[in-house]
Amino acid sequence: MEKNKFSWKLGGEAGYGIMTTGLIFSKACTRIGLYTYDYIEYPSLIRGGHNAYQVRVEDEDINSPIRPINLLVALNKETVDLHKHELTPNGGIIFDGEQINLSDLGRNDLKLYHVPLLKLEKEIGGLMVMRNSVALGASFGLLNHDWNIVEKTIRDAFGEKGKDIALEDVKAAKAGYDYVKSNYNIFDFPWKMEKISDEKKMVLTGNEAIGLGAIKAGVKFVVIYPMTPISNILTFLAGYDEEYGIIVKEPEDELSGINMAIGASHMGVRAMTATSGGGYCLMTEAIGMAGITETPLVVIEGMRGGPSTGMPTWNEQGDLKFVLNTGHGEFPRIVLAPGDIEQSYYLTRHAFELAEKYQNPVLLITDKNICESKKSLNFFDNTLKNIRYGFASQDELNKGNYLRFKFTDSGVSPRSVPGMPNGLFIATSDEHTEYGLYDEHIDNRIKMMDKRFRKLENCKKEIPLPALEGDADAEITLVSWGSTRGAILDSMKWLRNAGIKVNYLQIIYFSPFPDEAVLAILKKAKKTLIIEATKNGQLADVIREKTGFVFENTLYKYDGRPIYPEEIHDKVRSILKK
Repeated sequence: MEKNKFSWKLGGEAGYGIMTTGLIFSKACTRIGLYTYDYIEYPSLIRGGHNAYQVRVEDEDINSPIRPINLLVALNKETVDLHKHELTPNGGIIFDGEQINLSDLGRNDLKLYHVPLLKLEKEIGGLMVMRNSVALGASFGLLNHDWNIVEKTIRDAFGEKGKDIALEDVKAAKAGYDYVKSNYNIFDFPWKMEKISDEKKMVLTGNEAIGLGAIKAGVKFVVIYPMTPISNILTFLAGYDEEYGIIVKEPEDELSGINMAIGASHMGVRAMTATSGGGYCLMTEAIGMAGITETPLVVIEGMRGGPSTGMPTWNEQGDLKFVLNTGHGEFPRIVLAPGDIEQSYYLTRHAFELAEKYQNPVLLITDKNICESKKSLNFFDNTLKNIRYGFASQDELNKGNYLRFKFTDSGVSPRSVPGMPNGLFIATSDEHTEYGLYDEHIDNRIKMMDKRFRKLENCKKEIPLPALEGDADAEITLVSWGSTRGAILDSMKWLRNAGIKVNYLQIIYFSPFPDEAVLAILKKAKKTLIIEATKNGQLADVIREKTGFVFENTLYKYDGRPIYPEEIHDKVRSILKK
C-alpha cells in the first residue's frame, strides 16, 4: 500500500464546479501536512467543454504535475475516454454507473467504484451541479482521509458569505464519503493518506503570488484588461483594493491600460499592468514611450500558445525574443522571468524596485503553467522592506535649474513628479534635452542614448549572478527558464536515485543578460541539455547570441501541455545511455 504519494484527477463538463472542487481537495491534503501541486486544463471556449483538475500529492516538496494518475473522478463519460490511458495499473475510477456505461473501457487492470452521484444528491435535496461534492467525498472516503478535516476545508472554502452553500456541499460530500466506506473495502485500493504534520501552508497560483508581490512592493495603481492566463491577477488584486489603498481598473483595451499605468507612474505611484502575447502586441509603442521618458513601469507578460489567438488556455514559451525586442528603435528595458510560484512573488517585488531605481520599464515574463497552476508553499518572507528610489529632494529642487533628464554617471536622473515645487519639466516622447525640450542635434542625441543605456550597464552589476543547482561534478547540465523549472527539479530527484549526477542552470535575468557568468558555467559542463516549451528554441538562440555557446542536446515541446519530469528523465538517460 502506497501512503501519501498519489495523483488524483477530476474531470467533467464546465459549469459543474471542477475548479472549486479540485482546490478543496488540494487544500484538504495540505491540512494534514502533505505537499500538493495542482494542474488544470480547460478549453479555449467561453462556455462548456471538458475541464480537468489534477492534484499530485506527496509527503515531500514537489514542483510539477506528472503524467500517471491513480484515481480518476469522472463526472461524465468523456472524462473516462480522455484520461483512462493515464491511469496506473490498479488505479481507480469513481463514476456514476447509473449515468455512465463503462462496458467499453478496454482495461481490466483498474478498480471501478460506482457511486450513484445524482441519486445521492437528490436524496439530500441538493442540486444536480452538486454531484461534484458527492464525488469529492467519495474520493476522500476511498483515500481514508479524516472527515473532520474534509468538512472544515469545505466550510472554509465558502466562508461566512457562503454558509448555506457550504452546508449543502458538506452534506453532499458526506453522502459520498459514507457511501464508499459502506459499499467498498477501501483497503483494496492501494493508495491512502495519513496525517504527517500540523504545519500550515498556503495553496497559491502564480497569478496570486504576483498579486501578493505587487501588494508588498507598494503598488497603488493596477490597470489590466483581462486576457488568459493573467486575468486572475486583476480579480485577485480587486479583492484587496480597499484594504491596501490600491486603485484597480479594468480599461477598455490594452492600449488604454498601459498608457494609464504610465500616467500613474508619471504622477509618482508604483503602477503595473499585465497582459498576454496578443495584448502585449498592442502595448509596444507605449513601452517605447516609457523607455524614452524614463518612466518606471512594471508589465507582466503571461505567455500562452500563439501566434494570433492561438491556444489561449494552453502553455508555451514563445514570447521571449518578442519581449526582449519589443518596440521600434533602441531603448533599455529590464526583463526577468520567474520559474515557479514562489519566485513569482519575490521577482515581482524586485521588478518594482528595479523599475523605480533605474526609471525604466521592467517586464516580468511568466507563462500559463505558472499563472494558473497551484502549489502548496510555506509562507513568504514579509520582513523585506520597500525602498523608494530616485526622487529629487525638495532641497535639491529649491536650488533651481532642475533637470529631469540630467546627464549623470549612473544614467539615473533625479526625479520629480507633478506638484512638487520647483520640479517642473517637460515630458515628451520626442528626443529631448536634460530639461525635456525637443532636440534632434547630434551631440544631444548621442549623450541621451548613452545616458539611458548606462542604466542597463549599472543594473547588470546589481542583478544576482546565475548559479548551478545540483551536483558540482555533474555528468550533464540542464538549462531552462520559466515553468520548466519544476519538472527539472523533480526529474533531478529521480536521476540522482538512479545514480546519475546532474545539475541545473536557470536563466532568470534576460536584460541585462549575465553573459560572462552563463558562458563560464556552460564551458565547464560535460554535456548540456536545453529544455524549452518552444518549437525553435528561443532561449538557445538568446544564449548563442549573447555568448556564442551552442547546445548539443535539446528538448523542445510545443503542444500546449507541460513538459513532464518523466520526459526529462528519459531524455537525460538516453543522452547518457544509462
